[in-house]
Amino acid sequence: METKLIAQNKKAFHDYFIEESYEAGVVLVGSEVKSVRLGAVNLRDSFAIIKDGEAFLVGAHISPYEKGSYFNEDPRRMRKLLLSRAEIRRLKAKVEQKGYTLVPLKIYFKGSLVKLEIGLAKGKESADKRVSLKEKELNRSIERAVKTYK
Repeated sequence: METKLIAQNKKAFHDYFIEESYEAGVVLVGSEVKSVRLGAVNLRDSFAIIKDGEAFLVGAHISPYEKGSYFNEDPRRMRKLLLSRAEIRRLKAKVEQKGYTLVPLKIYFKGSLVKLEIGLAKGKESADKRVSLKEKELNRSIERAVKTYK
């Protein structure tokens, strides 16, 4: 099945250690799907919660469809995530441990369905962020050096 990336949460990889990732369906209304097709999605500052045995996406911004009418939904409303019961139980047990949270990593189309990749994440300290930046810069300089020698 063909996947088409819509939006990615690059800040999540900077702020968290991603330990596991899960693919979840997203319950959207028609005008929201049209906005997602146009790429009008922002995952920054969003997170997922588990409440009453169901998973929800909180804080993600899907812009209202400009050609929609008064049927447009609130851009920041909670959206239900479609996960299996076993996955929800496993995630709930992990999130109840100290320091873990559920962070959306990317949203994409898989065929005609909107899917969200959520990651089980543990927060980074500022020293960890500096180490990550140094590693990234080192890898870039190595790649540049390899390119010039080819």
